[in-house]
Amino acid sequence: MAKSSRYPSFNVMNELDEWDDHTQKIVSSRLQAKKSLQFLTPEEAETLRQISSHLVSDSTAEVLDFVIEHVDGTLSKSPGEGQRKKGVPEASELVRSGLQAIDAGARELYGSSFQELDAASQKQYLQSVSESTAEPADIWSAIPQEPLFAKLLQLTVESYCSHPKIWSEIGYAGPAYPRGYVRTQLGQLDPWEAQPEHDT
Repeated sequence: MAKSSRYPSFNVMNELDEWDDHTQKIVSSRLQAKKSLQFLTPEEAETLRQISSHLVSDSTAEVLDFVIEHVDGTLSKSPGEGQRKKGVPEASELVRSGLQAIDAGARELYGSSFQELDAASQKQYLQSVSESTAEPADIWSAIPQEPLFAKLLQLTVESYCSHPKIWSEIGYAGPAYPRGYVRTQLGQLDPWEAQPEHDT
């Protein structure tokens, strides 16, 4: 995520009173302290934290806490998947075995855990996973690498982009219901929407 925002003084939580009670509870809960893990082990969670940080180019602790909590909750509930290619395990199995393979692969190639690698080596290894070229081959023989990378990216981005801090950074003023949009022409903004403060 770019560290400069066109909306530096905008805070989406100032719009809280404009949302219905249900929405208020959901959005506010995303700012609460991290809950205990339900699916991931602490080791897996820390590996995922570092991977997610690279995927979104952001190391903000509170946002990554939410990403881990959201992914952990999603995997523990096994809500099902709309589409999954033949031969690709369910998300919970894919992510668990994939995180373990990433760490094992790093130990084989670099002599240390994925968490202990420098950022450049971590990115390089993730790049190889995204291209299905990660080594050693025996560690990855039963794990489809590209689908794993795609699943980690999907889970990370969907949770990252639902955090209020990120909404504020991109100028998203939250759900329009119940007030709705009035100015709908191209380039028009309603008074409650974020106003750009400078060009990027």
